[in-house]
Amino acid sequence: MDKEVAVGRRKRCSVKWLRRIGFAILLLALLPAAVWLFLPWYAQSLIDRALAGKPFRIEVSGMGLPDFSGVKFRSMRVLFVTPPDGCSDAATYTLLLTDGLLSWHFENPETPATRTFLPQALNAAIILKADSLNLKPESEEFVFGDRKPKIAVSMAISRMDGINLSIKPLSATCTIDQATVTSGNLRLEGVNFNARLSAAEKWQQPRDTVRVAKLFRDGKPMPVNNFKALFGSKRDPVNPCTLMFTDCSADLFGWKATTEQIAFDLKEKSSRFTLSMVDIPLAKLPGFGGGGLKTPFAVGRVSGVIPIEFRDSILIVRNAEIFAEKGTNLLFYTRERKPYISFNMGGGDVLKNLDARIVFNSQNENFSGLAVSSLSATLFGGKVTSTPVSFKPSANTARLTLKFDKVNALDRVRLHGDFRGSLKGQIYGTLPLTIANGGFSIRNAQVKSFGSGRITFAPSAIQKSAEKPFFGRERADADYTFSEPELLINRSFNGATAIDFSLKNVLRQTDGGELLLLSPKGKLMLLHNRKNLDIASLSDFSAGLFGGRVAVEHIDYDMAKKRGETTLQLNNIPLQKLLDLQGTSKLYATGNVMGNIPIKMSGELFEITNGGVNAEQSGQIIYATTPEERAAANQGLRVTYEALSNFLYAELLSSINMAPDGNSVITIRLKGSNPEFQGGRPVELNLKVEQNLLDLMHSLSIASNIEQSISEKALHRQKK
Repeated sequence: MDKEVAVGRRKRCSVKWLRRIGFAILLLALLPAAVWLFLPWYAQSLIDRALAGKPFRIEVSGMGLPDFSGVKFRSMRVLFVTPPDGCSDAATYTLLLTDGLLSWHFENPETPATRTFLPQALNAAIILKADSLNLKPESEEFVFGDRKPKIAVSMAISRMDGINLSIKPLSATCTIDQATVTSGNLRLEGVNFNARLSAAEKWQQPRDTVRVAKLFRDGKPMPVNNFKALFGSKRDPVNPCTLMFTDCSADLFGWKATTEQIAFDLKEKSSRFTLSMVDIPLAKLPGFGGGGLKTPFAVGRVSGVIPIEFRDSILIVRNAEIFAEKGTNLLFYTRERKPYISFNMGGGDVLKNLDARIVFNSQNENFSGLAVSSLSATLFGGKVTSTPVSFKPSANTARLTLKFDKVNALDRVRLHGDFRGSLKGQIYGTLPLTIANGGFSIRNAQVKSFGSGRITFAPSAIQKSAEKPFFGRERADADYTFSEPELLINRSFNGATAIDFSLKNVLRQTDGGELLLLSPKGKLMLLHNRKNLDIASLSDFSAGLFGGRVAVEHIDYDMAKKRGETTLQLNNIPLQKLLDLQGTSKLYATGNVMGNIPIKMSGELFEITNGGVNAEQSGQIIYATTPEERAAANQGLRVTYEALSNFLYAELLSSINMAPDGNSVITIRLKGSNPEFQGGRPVELNLKVEQNLLDLMHSLSIASNIEQSISEKALHRQKK
């Protein structure tokens, strides 16, 4: 009986242990399924325990059930802090990944430890893919964004006690492709870089190429693109706070600019580099483009070296230099698109010692304008400086005043077409500018020079016809020599330009003689007539002539049709100077004349209608003859010689009319007496000279005609 009871007890114990063992086996079988099923709920807890005490935190939301490809999640937020290192303060960053997939595989070789359910140690490679990645600091000074990022992290995982795990990162890689960086109103697009960090390299980024395809400000493309440089985060022990970008290049306004290195000081938050430009087409620089292939505004190439420092939105340029190769010119064209002036910039330095301080202003983290100060440079051997200038996009206007001192620019001016010549001398002055809407205006610019110039006007040959050009010649070449010009310039945004000018003197030389104007001054208006832009106006012109003055109150000259009308005003002109101009050799006179000469110009021709010159006061006329001439003369002519040997005139009136072909009629009326002739009785002479005045002026033979007319009139008077 007792034996049966004992057997029954043993059977019940065996069944009980079988149940326990079966339950344990069932638990072991269900544990992976439970882990798989409940992972989304306890994953965050495991991550928090694994990263306890670490300087970063990972928050995962929307995690799905694991499958053979990995674990999907809706978002992963990584918060980490970079510790202070003597160069920069501690900074907190947030990394956000959305719609991602986390996959892994183990890299350990087969060991007894790996055959257990929870090995003591193993290496794991985690691959993280997402639709988007965003990184920004707590200060929000910038935002980094990338689409379709792929991050690979290698780590060592070890079991400490129980199921507590220790995770040690070994390396991390991230291929950045077509990313963006936004800072205020500045945006970088097409950022490419291979980020590679490892514990073996003390988490320093080795040198690799960083690229930026495009830059935008306020949504508008900037002239800088295709930036490329080598970058590594390993620092120089001598300058531990400096990050270096080396072998840098970029496309600036469509041409290549390079610099050996860009140094960024983490402590000072400043960067330094020297920008090098080589063989840049001048026509591609701002303000010099346009004009087309046949009429370019600029030709040639320039190069330069520009040292730059940038800190706290302040850009400083020190000792920059700009060079121009031979053949580099600025060109200006007539309305017929023919060049008439060029400015030679080539053959050496254009700018040296260029210094400037540029401050970029911001408002509500947006670009609100810039201010330029301390702008100065050596320009063509002279000095140029500028007053401080500010530019605001909202106002779209900038004002500045340039000051020139001893700038050797005149000898670089070349004339084309009907003009040729040379200028020399240094220029001085001030140039107030207002820049807005892609144009500019000038207000009371003062430019002067102590130099001089010689300009030859040589119009194209004109076929002979019934209409003869000046002086009856096929060409009317004239040389103009001037000295010490001084200009007051005003220009509106529509191009209308007013130039008040004065010079020390102007000498006009032709085959027919010379004409010297002293202290000429006046006002020239260009592009001011909006109905006809070919109209050039000259007003308030005056100059010293033969000790007197010549003036033009106003003239509108059509440069296209070569037509204009005006009245030449003569005042206080010595009569003797007019006689000398005509080449007379026997007439001597005192006194001054005044008058108005209406002139109508058409092409190379001009005509005079109802002109008149009168004596301002009484004077003397002496017609000199030799004893031989008086002895050979007849009685009537001898009387004329005697009357004009010492003629004291009380009245001298003249009129002149000249047709475009040069045929002219000059009348002269003289009233007076000769105290040595017939007791000083009153004498009146009326002379009329009909001749081609242009031919006479060319041959300087008018004197003989005047002499003949005087003799004939005197003889006629005696016969009465």
